[in-house]
Amino acid sequence: MAITDDIAACTICAGRFAATATGHHPRPVVWFGAGARILVAGQAPGARVHASGKPFDDPSGDRLRDWMGIDRATFYDMTRIAVLPMAFCFPGYNAQGADLPPPPVCHKTWRAGAMEHIGPVPLTLLIGGYAQKWHLGTRTSVTDTVADWRSHAPAIFPLPHPSWRNTGWLRKNPWFETDLLPALREAVQKALT
Repeated sequence: MAITDDIAACTICAGRFAATATGHHPRPVVWFGAGARILVAGQAPGARVHASGKPFDDPSGDRLRDWMGIDRATFYDMTRIAVLPMAFCFPGYNAQGADLPPPPVCHKTWRAGAMEHIGPVPLTLLIGGYAQKWHLGTRTSVTDTVADWRSHAPAIFPLPHPSWRNTGWLRKNPWFETDLLPALREAVQKALT
């Protein structure tokens, strides 16, 4: 059985998810294959992705694809792009309606094997603090890590989450659009050719 099948069948967090405000069941969203050219390493699926079973199948995904300069067909071609979150399931909401963090048991159980299955990639996008800390070993804020993007480019680009919640962050950091995004789009095109 392939690691993708094992992850898709995982229920290790069933009790944890049942105890959340959403009281949901595990539904791992597995979207990667061997030989992908770009690794999109994120946090965890949100509620919409949990419902659709397709990563970044929401407005955040639209913004991410715009940042990358690619269309949906390219993004969802698993021979070209692998999506590997720190947790494969929607972690749920807390009592106040905020996203819960990705359960560490998920990346401790699956991440090394999934990375090995994908193999080396020419370009990695690290979306959000959890992925940045795991891949880069950083202890800095997302803003500081993303602002230091040139230290990692062109093979790695740390990015903020493309959520609407970060629209204010994007306004406060215009260098992201003027400096980082053109370099990111160039790296994406190079990795895909």
